[in-house]
Amino acid sequence: MAVANAQVGVAQAAYYPSLPLFAQGGWQAGDIAKLANASSLFWAIGANVAEDIFTGGARRAQVQFARAGYDANVASYRQAVLSAFQEVQDEITGLSVLIQAQQTQQQAVDSARRTLDISTSRYSGGLVSYLDVVTAQRDLLADEQQLAIIQGQRLVSSVLLVKALGGGWDASSLAAVQVKAKPKTSSRP
Repeated sequence: MAVANAQVGVAQAAYYPSLPLFAQGGWQAGDIAKLANASSLFWAIGANVAEDIFTGGARRAQVQFARAGYDANVASYRQAVLSAFQEVQDEITGLSVLIQAQQTQQQAVDSARRTLDISTSRYSGGLVSYLDVVTAQRDLLADEQQLAIIQGQRLVSSVLLVKALGGGWDASSLAAVQVKAKPKTSSRP
């Protein structure tokens, strides 16, 4: 964006005349013997002013082209920023949904464990067949598998959130963010 903004300034500067400055110096003599004299020394200082009188709208078109390039760069930058905000918001929302799902699934696992304990106690007491115990074990296993899937999705979502926030995962970036623990000072009575 800064380069495109500078290009607008360059295009606008073309409206002003150019003023190059120059200086020349040297020795001039018709005879080599007189070349070392001070009278053969010459110098000149001057300036040239140049301005195109009629450009047929080329300057205005160049300024408009530079401004259009700048506007395109600004729009591209805004899109990148909005996309970054969207990624962060999506991952935060997904993470909160997965946290709620994990809590609900943990309750289902706890209920399945209680059901398995009850089925095992009833089987030990001779009230039901072993099929009830196997069914309770199958239900507990299915609930535990679903809980593991949700926990994995939550970890992936956490990584994507850190990535969307601009975090890196290479060793140098992880070493840079490590915080050294400060020893606790406690006063005992």
